[in-house]
Amino acid sequence: MVVPEWLSWQAQRVPNRQALATSDATFTFQQLCAAADRLARQLIAFGVASGDRVATLLPNSYTMVLAVHAVSRIPAVLVPLNTRLSPAELAPQLAEASPRVLLTNQTLLAHAQAALEQATTHGLEQSCRIVLADTADADALSVPLLETAPEAPATVQRTVDLNAVHTIVYTSGTTGRPKGVMLTYGNHWWNAIGSALNLGVTPDDCWLLCMPLFHVGGISILFRSVIGGFRVLVHERFDAEAVNAAIDRGDVTMISVVSTMLWRMLRARGERPFPPSLRVILLGGGPAPRPLLEACARLGAPVVQTYGLTETASQVVTLAPEDALRKLGAAGKPLYPNALRILGKRGEATPGEVGEILVRGPVVTPGYFRQPERTAAAFQDGWLRTGDLGYLDEDGYLYVLDRREDLIVTGGENVYPAEVEAVLLAHPAVADACVVGVPDPEWGQRVVAAVQLHPDAQLDAAALQAWCRDRLAGYKVPRDIRFVAALPRTASGKLRRHAVRDGWTQPASEAAPPATARGRPGE
Repeated sequence: MVVPEWLSWQAQRVPNRQALATSDATFTFQQLCAAADRLARQLIAFGVASGDRVATLLPNSYTMVLAVHAVSRIPAVLVPLNTRLSPAELAPQLAEASPRVLLTNQTLLAHAQAALEQATTHGLEQSCRIVLADTADADALSVPLLETAPEAPATVQRTVDLNAVHTIVYTSGTTGRPKGVMLTYGNHWWNAIGSALNLGVTPDDCWLLCMPLFHVGGISILFRSVIGGFRVLVHERFDAEAVNAAIDRGDVTMISVVSTMLWRMLRARGERPFPPSLRVILLGGGPAPRPLLEACARLGAPVVQTYGLTETASQVVTLAPEDALRKLGAAGKPLYPNALRILGKRGEATPGEVGEILVRGPVVTPGYFRQPERTAAAFQDGWLRTGDLGYLDEDGYLYVLDRREDLIVTGGENVYPAEVEAVLLAHPAVADACVVGVPDPEWGQRVVAAVQLHPDAQLDAAALQAWCRDRLAGYKVPRDIRFVAALPRTASGKLRRHAVRDGWTQPASEAAPPATARGRPGE
């Protein structure tokens, strides 16, 4: 299905309405459309043709936003790369995607060059031209500059094919080698429509975007903006004080965060309530700790939980705002027009029965780029197997528990890490926690925890185990607790459990308080 390209349509419909604000620029819809047109013609002049990939290694910026819209006008495929990855981690992604152009800035130039050089050893198919998106010093003038690059005398596209691929987003790698998730225009369209029907949008809305734009949670906000016709305020990075200040000014109506970000916002605010102008805090990125939800409820924070994946172009299940307090802890119901089921041990799960979450609908990816085997393994009779565990209550609301591969089986009993982490996080001295299972010759696996304390907090492992024992079944209490300076997380805030699990046998951080207490399950 071919439809009008949404940014150019909004530029005709509401040309003078503000569309985008960053720290150093603002754009109306008409100005944003014109700037995206210019970038598209520049990319064409650099040799980008229909179907080619355009990679970006950029922080949140107006250039990154323009790249999202510019590829639609060629049409090319956007490959947003994680700026926090090392060149060695970026190299296989670059080799697989084989982009024609890589947009970066001077800060990341050496990083990009090293990654491209290493990509040749992974089978990079064609030469890739690096283009600088900001002003370069004299010693970097051998690299083309976007601000002085010529424009090709080309006519840009004003329609999009909903079945065509717009984006290849590489997964965070929390479960192994990253996969290049192909997302079509239709995936982005239906995700934005489903979100708008659930949350509502008005011309006066402003969505604060402080998630990275190499993550689907950030990119999806840009599509919601140009499809819904409202403004996006882009922060280069997440900073709790800056986010709170922007919200307190009164023009931010919606924001997307993950649990760690929201915790930091609450701690920075103290008991200061959010202004009534903020009507939605969209909370995703994994199961939300109940202590966090209860803290938000006390402050009247308008938290709406959501569940989504890169493979679903962000949201696929979201709580309706009116259910936020009534269904505390639930991720909600499928957004229109998607479907959800729980696959139990004997087929379709009954209400309350834990099983694997399967989703189906127009937000679901057609597959992984150049990985047909992994694509085939991800689907069952047209349903995407998410690998996540959850259950439906009697009213059909989804409760997400954990990743299937993160489930801990100790002595024949199932332990969900998120449940134990919620209890750990409820302790006033604990700032962050990660629970994993490690091999145990007697119990199969034993429950262990890596814990980060608040600055100046004092706590030993035995006291924290006692806290857990008062609130959990004995077999769920961590047998080992290691205190660490910080926990490994992805750029989107998800715990990298495999890194904690893999590093469990390594010595604890020298900065860690003294601490490992051990015992049998239930002691």
